[in-house]
Amino acid sequence: MGKRVAVVLAGCGVYDGSEIHESSAVLVHLSREGAQAEVYAPDVDQMHVVDHVKGQPTQEKRNVLVESARIARGNIKDLAKLDVKGLDALIIPGGFGVAKNLSTWATQGKNCIISKEVEDVLKAFHAAKKPIGLCCISPVLAAKIFPGCELTVGHDTECEKWPYAKTAETMKELGCKHVNKHVTEIHVDVKNKLVTTSAFMCNAPIHEIYDGIGKMVREVVRLA
Repeated sequence: MGKRVAVVLAGCGVYDGSEIHESSAVLVHLSREGAQAEVYAPDVDQMHVVDHVKGQPTQEKRNVLVESARIARGNIKDLAKLDVKGLDALIIPGGFGVAKNLSTWATQGKNCIISKEVEDVLKAFHAAKKPIGLCCISPVLAAKIFPGCELTVGHDTECEKWPYAKTAETMKELGCKHVNKHVTEIHVDVKNKLVTTSAFMCNAPIHEIYDGIGKMVREVVRLA
């Protein structure tokens, strides 16, 4: 039997949910490693819905679980039903939904609140010493919950290639150690069993993002 890995999604679409390419890369690489992905999402309303053509919020309302089911091809469970005992690892892809629907990072930064269901799941895997993989913006969840942990969201100096580098500085303010890494690299916090990679925090070709996520997934499966 392959490892059973929980994948937690935050909707469908980079600006208001889970980043679709990152989510797909996680699922593809888990399949390649012979692991079984079990997809979950919270049954809550999105913070808002963004028109991905205009990049502007609309008046529409959508549900995080219903939208995440699009990526999971309908094979998804309510996050409230996740039982850490039957699972070997946890992975949370990025996308603005992590900062909007799984937490309030988008509006409150380091003073954010993590959704109770998401916090409980992260703490349960951590307490069970089971590995957690995070990419793009999702390492901010660990930064908030596990003070002193080591993470990467890429680089900490803003430039055209690293447009979101200020995130690293904010994470440092929470007492974390940020480690600069290229998009194809990962960082492993051995003590906390956290595996992180920058993904779309970097303005990089999509195949490099895919490769970085592959390394993250492989290490998570290896540690499980």
